[in-house]
Amino acid sequence: MNLMNAIISCWSGISQMALRTLYLLLLGQLVSFSLALSSFTTAVITDLGVDAPITQSVLCYLSLALVYGGILLYRRQRLQVSWYWYLLLGFVDVQGNFLFNKAFQFTSISSVTLLDCCAIPCAIVFTWVFLGTRYSVWQLFGASLCVLGLGLMLLSDSEMAGGGGSRPLLGDILVIAGAIFFAMSYVGEEFLVKKIDRVEVVCMIGVYGLLVSVVQLSTLELKSLESVKWSTDIILSFVGNAASSFMFYTLVPFVLKLSGATMLILSVLTSDMWAVILRIFCYHQQVNWTYYLAFAAVLIGLIIYSTTAKDLLPIPALENGNYDVQYQRLDDENMASRGKESFS
Repeated sequence: MNLMNAIISCWSGISQMALRTLYLLLLGQLVSFSLALSSFTTAVITDLGVDAPITQSVLCYLSLALVYGGILLYRRQRLQVSWYWYLLLGFVDVQGNFLFNKAFQFTSISSVTLLDCCAIPCAIVFTWVFLGTRYSVWQLFGASLCVLGLGLMLLSDSEMAGGGGSRPLLGDILVIAGAIFFAMSYVGEEFLVKKIDRVEVVCMIGVYGLLVSVVQLSTLELKSLESVKWSTDIILSFVGNAASSFMFYTLVPFVLKLSGATMLILSVLTSDMWAVILRIFCYHQQVNWTYYLAFAAVLIGLIIYSTTAKDLLPIPALENGNYDVQYQRLDDENMASRGKESFS
């Protein structure tokens, strides 16, 4: 009887681990696919002769502020973190987006994709120092396998398309700087979503990201924006970019809460592979067989990383219900305080 209970308990633990790993992998690939859609629409906007990377960010942050700000207003929820922390997080996130988009003007897409791997060691160091995260040897091996898979993809890409950009050194510097900013943004967001409500975090990123982007747009991009000859294709491309970016920012907190910033960065390494699939369907472009090998290597690395992680969090099946309870308590406390004030 004890043996049967032990077998059932062991099987339950394995099935829970497998379910969590599958859930995390699918969620990470949804994030990666939304990032690929964002990059694809950005390429379409560039092909249409429009140079407005900050404007793209403005539309994304505006949609986040409107949707999630409306949810916060409906809940009548007070901020649980001081505004200046959100301002810092929004500033860092805007700079990461700006530097990455700017780098495409100076260097090749292969260089951008390769050098954004700098975000991985940055995220590992930042989470180790500031969040106290500890990584096992197997996790580091899984991360290395993901980078190896990306290297295979870049090798195939270099055989199909060339071009090093107009000023590759400047572009590479911008990519590395953008990777550092993104790592800081993801680590900061990871800390917040593991402590407080993710709706508030995403909303405040939208609000303060919008403020910072508007300031930068007025000083750096206004003349370029005035010269744009707007058409239906350009407008639809901007709308598609804003929608895909909105989906990306919506899904990111789930991955951060379940696993962390490093897992998120490793997951989005496949975004360039998803972009290849989009090019196949949209432009009927042929790809090398090494793309599929690279995709498999990254997925295996993600499985190794996620299954060997420490302090695993369960799948948040009842998470929304818990938040509702929290907000109800806040409302009850507010009603009680109002009753005391009226009584006095």
